Amino acid sequence: MVQEKNDGINNNNMNLLRQHNKPALSWELKIKKKVRTIPSFLGNFRPAVGQCCHQCTPDSLRKNLGKNSFLGFDNLLDVSETKTRYRGWLVRRLCCALFVSGLKVFGSPAGDRMQRICQSNRVREALAAAAHPEGEICQERLSRLTPFLPLINTCISSALLRFTGWAMLKMFASVFGSIQVNLNHLSALHKASREGSLLVYVYLRQSSVDCALIPLVLFCHNLRVPYTICPLHVNSPFLRSVLNKLGVVLLPSSVSTELDAEMETLYSPVMTSLIGELLHEGQALSVGVSAVSGHGGQWLARIRRLIKDGSVPDVSLVPVGISYDSVTNTNLQGSTQVCLRSALQWLWDLFWKKPEGSVRIHLGQPFSLKEMCEPGRCRVDKWLPLQNLLLPVILNSRVDDMYGKRQMLWLLPSFECTPELSPSEKDVCVAIILHLMFSAASCKAVMSTSIVASLLLHRYRKGVSASTLCLDVAWLTEELLFRNRDVGFGGSLVEVVHYSLSLLSPHIIIAAVPSREDPLIMSHPSAAAALHLSHLAQTVTHAFTLECVGACAVSAMLREVVFSGVSSRVRTEGVEGEEVKDDMEFDVVLCQTELTERALQLCHLLPPGSMPPCQSSQSFALDAIDSLVRCGVLITEENPAAAPKCDFWKKESSLKWTTTDDPYHSDSDCEEQDLWSYKISQPSRCPDMLFFLCSMLAGHLRTLCWTTMALDIVDTPLAEAEFVRQIHSHLWNTANQKKQYYESCSEEAAHTAVRTLIDLGVLLEERQTGGVFLGVSPLFQLSENRQKLHCFITQYLYS
Repeated sequence: MVQEKNDGINNNNMNLLRQHNKPALSWELKIKKKVRTIPSFLGNFRPAVGQCCHQCTPDSLRKNLGKNSFLGFDNLLDVSETKTRYRGWLVRRLCCALFVSGLKVFGSPAGDRMQRICQSNRVREALAAAAHPEGEICQERLSRLTPFLPLINTCISSALLRFTGWAMLKMFASVFGSIQVNLNHLSALHKASREGSLLVYVYLRQSSVDCALIPLVLFCHNLRVPYTICPLHVNSPFLRSVLNKLGVVLLPSSVSTELDAEMETLYSPVMTSLIGELLHEGQALSVGVSAVSGHGGQWLARIRRLIKDGSVPDVSLVPVGISYDSVTNTNLQGSTQVCLRSALQWLWDLFWKKPEGSVRIHLGQPFSLKEMCEPGRCRVDKWLPLQNLLLPVILNSRVDDMYGKRQMLWLLPSFECTPELSPSEKDVCVAIILHLMFSAASCKAVMSTSIVASLLLHRYRKGVSASTLCLDVAWLTEELLFRNRDVGFGGSLVEVVHYSLSLLSPHIIIAAVPSREDPLIMSHPSAAAALHLSHLAQTVTHAFTLECVGACAVSAMLREVVFSGVSSRVRTEGVEGEEVKDDMEFDVVLCQTELTERALQLCHLLPPGSMPPCQSSQSFALDAIDSLVRCGVLITEENPAAAPKCDFWKKESSLKWTTTDDPYHSDSDCEEQDLWSYKISQPSRCPDMLFFLCSMLAGHLRTLCWTTMALDIVDTPLAEAEFVRQIHSHLWNTANQKKQYYESCSEEAAHTAVRTLIDLGVLLEERQTGGVFLGVSPLFQLSENRQKLHCFITQYLYS
């Protein structure tokens, strides 16, 4: 256990910035006069993260509800004699080995698994379909499974698992200051394990370290170590042999990427049968999903298919949130190619590395996949292609066809041409993937470095004083806790901020002036610093997505009012393009209908996993506007009968309101149409709060704008990989010309933008012999339509 006072803070690593030691000390003395403690919980209760969805899995929610008691956190790296049943000076020196030897291990030999998989109908049909036209004998057909034999024979060796667990505890002690696990939901996992439930752990892919952290956590708490689906291509036969005996299912040795593996004729049926056999044996699984490429979703679709076929009765899905204090070379998502030399080089580097940062792991409550797929629970009947939702709005300024949920079938890349799955089944599988993405992201604790990075990147680009930064860290922490998001730190204000700045020191600048006691802190203008801060700030952005959508909708309406000249009280100075600057008087009334329509349109452009798929886009847009009222950014106009000043474009028939018996119903749906209007409030934190929220989504929107502009200079059609590479290069060149906004030019941002344009119908996919080629659709080869698309995205962009 760790004490709540120092929750998430490793005091041994609280080293101040060496280059700015004196300013930091003077700042510390000044702030300590009014020192304040940042609690990691509100009142006597921590936020209850990871709970089941009340709409999709109500039975699982009621089953898991119990006493809301705080059990604390366990630091895996803090292994002492108290974790063993022995005492003494010798035990204190061997406590780690004694602790590992006393843990319960669930061995899992392969046995006759190969024979059972070969006899399955799925594999036999695939072998028959892949046979030579003249026919092959049974032995020749089975020889086709030879490349998959190491994957099928993956097992868990008890002795090797104990040794690896001991080695990993020692190894991670050289990488991280602490690895803290939330104990609140471990009791639910122990109960589910005793009842024989089949557990599948799902996490968002961030790094290769994720694959090792989850088995280590379960191993140290006497839970069954899962078979881990690992997307790495390991070249070394020795490493492959060791990992296969630890339950790691690797890619076949003959392929280098997941996409290449899925193109194999026998890979999908063999892996589906393997998953079925592992679940029949009572084994647990660990699967990572990617919101960028969609990889990992095919494994969840395979499990869903096994349940539908009756091969597996049911599984319990467990979202896992993993948060890092810092992004280092050891936990960045790098190359998928691993060889023995690179592994040994990484181990050698650990001996010369000082541990820094901490890891916070939240295991969500398990919920039934079968229950989630019951009729009426996870509805996908209103899901439409993105081009059906937005193209009428972009090109014709119509809103009658925009009501629905955005389809993202690309999250199942290996099933796009599979006739076994109907379109409705694909939508259900995508809904499950999106639900788990959102749940895993919601489980993640917000670290102190994420809060500081978000403030420096989105609120104080030109710098902020240390005292102001401290106050905003405390304010933002409270806002996150009120939104039921857990934080991975606690302690005094000085300790929290100093600890964050020490980890962010390579990416920030602290300017100290002799005549000023309070130093100025700002982010480094380099691209590496912007990308680093942007990566850390993503957890804060996810927590404020609702408010960000509403703020961007308000900004879009204010921009139109500014350039229309309707209200003389709205003014702006130094407008660049279509950007609205901070110097503005918000004496304008906003109608609810138009404001909600803008928010609804923006919802369709959000990256996957940003909003829960069990909530309709209409309900989400309404809640986004309501959230601004709760934040104090908007105030309800008391005289709704008067025509709003900004409603000069008012159209007949607008938002389609839902009834109370609609499964997508929200509390906001019961309001009558056009009865409300809003004004911008002017408390101390507004309009700064409005611009802060808008800036959180500016990186994603700016990437879409720049990608749209790149269509004029990219020669198409091109192979998809080459097209993304050229878009990425264009983003870098644009950011270098502007000398800012480098967070919009990451490779991940380029992938997401290209995928959005494909869904929007701007880019067309053409499958050829060499792979998938992308070209601009005839509709958007016209510069007029590209300009309309650019203006549509730019209306939400604040910078």
